[in-house]
Amino acid sequence: MRILTCTLLLAVAPGVAVAQEIVIGQSAPLSGGNAELGNDIRNGALAYFRKVNEAGGLPGGKLRLVTLDDKNDTRLAAENTAKLVVEQRAVALFGYASSTLSVPAMPTVAEHKVPFFAPFTGADTIRKQNEYVYTVRSTYADEIEKIVNFWGNLGSTRVTVLHYEDTVGKQNFETVAAVLKKFGKQPVSVAIKRNADVSEANVRDVVASDPQVLVVTTLYAPAAQMIRKLKTAHGGTMVTSLSFAGASQLAKALGPDAAGVSVAITVPTPRSQAVPVVKECTEAWAAAGQKDPLSVTALESCIAAKVLVEGIRRAGREVTRASLQRSLSALGRYDAGGYVVDFKPNFRHGGSYVGIALLKPNGEVRD
Repeated sequence: MRILTCTLLLAVAPGVAVAQEIVIGQSAPLSGGNAELGNDIRNGALAYFRKVNEAGGLPGGKLRLVTLDDKNDTRLAAENTAKLVVEQRAVALFGYASSTLSVPAMPTVAEHKVPFFAPFTGADTIRKQNEYVYTVRSTYADEIEKIVNFWGNLGSTRVTVLHYEDTVGKQNFETVAAVLKKFGKQPVSVAIKRNADVSEANVRDVVASDPQVLVVTTLYAPAAQMIRKLKTAHGGTMVTSLSFAGASQLAKALGPDAAGVSVAITVPTPRSQAVPVVKECTEAWAAAGQKDPLSVTALESCIAAKVLVEGIRRAGREVTRASLQRSLSALGRYDAGGYVVDFKPNFRHGGSYVGIALLKPNGEVRD
């Protein structure tokens, strides 16, 4: 079985409307090369949903997250989506792990008019799909601008971009190029295949470009491979990654090689306990029995789950896909506790937070 759920004793009522239970569907890579990211997304949401259920649930009932493993495979993501929407009758889909896994879900999302909430991507590709997509994180363009301006203002404008050779990867490279123009520079492109190891030719291309800064826009596994190989071949290249890699996952994968690596983040770090929602999610994580420290990814998922819960709460006792879409679109400015989103009827992309965090050899992520 590829299904994992948050267990409740209540049964699903027939139809889209839910009387006692509110089903949230998710397709995520729970196994395979991106499993750590997928499990953190699932577990961060589960921790917050558990907190809500333990407090009595919502006017429309208690929450149940149903997660199907897509193994980072687009075909499975599409199949899982159909099962979640048609068989599980989910009122919303939540936390898909990338734009690559989100796009295959779009035909089902549009056909059944189901809110598609908080995909873990800043790619324009997913934002431009349809009126049912809601995001709570900043765009990759926002992240790239922060990264390039940071290094450019320090005088480091010789930039190489490691990116996938697909549409989203090329968009990321073009965004770096557009921002770097203000410094009168052009980045070097090094494209790699998705779901494949970094090749020696890729490493040689980066070394030959002699970058002051390598901007990484891939997942954590190839990012870690490239960084390790570069430290051997090229010494002190500074590396900054987009949030797509997963700051905590990349730090863990690199271990001692994490020193000197920075990552854009779209939520505060778990160390930021003065931020109320960070403290709340840390407590929910511990109460859920999680033994590992709260990661940046799990924290982002917990915050996104809180925003979704607020939308469900405002949908009232009769929670349907349509009532949830109306409540999310009318949410307006919502402060989740030091993390603000702002949804409007014609603007469904509410987040804007971008920070730069440093990775530590012990796996910590620090502002």
